[in-house]
Amino acid sequence: MLVVSEEVREALAAGRPVVALESTIIAHGLPRPRNLQVALELEDAVRQEGAVPATIAVLDGQPRVGLDKEQLERVANEDGIRKLGHRDLPLAVGAGVSGATTVSATALLAAQAGVRVFATGGLGGVHREWTVTQDESADLGLLARTRITVVCAGVKSILDVPATLQRLETLGVAVAGYGTTHFPGFYLSDSGHPVDWTLESPGEVAAVMRAQDALDGPESALIVANPVPEAEQLDPELHARVLADALNACEAEGVSGQAVTPFLLGYLVRHTEGASLSANLAAVRGNVRLAGRIAAAWAGA
Repeated sequence: MLVVSEEVREALAAGRPVVALESTIIAHGLPRPRNLQVALELEDAVRQEGAVPATIAVLDGQPRVGLDKEQLERVANEDGIRKLGHRDLPLAVGAGVSGATTVSATALLAAQAGVRVFATGGLGGVHREWTVTQDESADLGLLARTRITVVCAGVKSILDVPATLQRLETLGVAVAGYGTTHFPGFYLSDSGHPVDWTLESPGEVAAVMRAQDALDGPESALIVANPVPEAEQLDPELHARVLADALNACEAEGVSGQAVTPFLLGYLVRHTEGASLSANLAAVRGNVRLAGRIAAAWAGA
C-alpha cells in the first residue's frame, strides 16, 4: 500500500542518504503560489547536502514517500487537501482521499519506508491550560514508539514548552540541542528552558542513532533541536507581546480544540506583519540543511 518513489527506493537500497519532509507546510502552512516555491526550495536544499528528498503525502488514498513535481503541485494547488495526522491515515486510505501529512503521519510513513531522518519546522506538544483541556499533540505519543531522527526548531512557542519537555521525558523520547544548551522556541533561538544534552556535529548525531540501534531499547525517536539563527529569529519582545494578545483573543472568541493552533499562528503572522512566517521559514530551511548533513553522516557510518 505504501508507494515509495523510484528515486527514494533506489537511494535506500544503495544506502544513500534520504531526508523525509512533511507536506502540511505546503498545503496548509503557506499561501499560493509561495507554498510550491518553498516546497521545491526545501527539496533542492536537501539535494545540495548530498541527500535525496522524500516529501510525504497521501494522494487518492495512496500514502506516498517521495513526490514528483506534478504531485507536489497537486498538494500545493488542489482544493480539498485534508490535513492528516497518523490516526487519520486508515480513514484517508479507506476513503481514497488526498491529504497532507503532519509530523506524526510523516514520521510514521517515513519509518515504514526505511527513512531514518526527518526535517520539519516545529513539533506539536502540550497545549497551554492542559490541566483543563487535556490537549496534547499526537506527535508526542507517535514519536515515543517510532525510531526516527527528527530535526526541528523545538516546539511551537504557542504551546507549553516546559510541560512538553516533561512529557517527552516521561515518554522516553531522547532530546538534544544542536550546538545549544537551551531548547529552541521555534520562532525564537532560545525558549528559556535548558536541555540535558548537546550535540555539536552531524557525526555526533549519527553516533547517537547507531547507539539507539545497538542498545535495542524501545523504538523511540531522537529529537535534534536546532535553533533558528538569532539574526533570523522573531524579535523576542514582539513575540511576547503579540502572543499574549493572541491568547487573549483566542479566549475571547471562544476558539477551542484543533482550531486553537491555526488561530494563534494566523494571529502571529498578521500582527507581526509576516515576521513570524519569515522566522518559521528560516527555521525550516536550517533544519532541512542540517537533516541532509545528518543523513549523509548516517549513510556513511
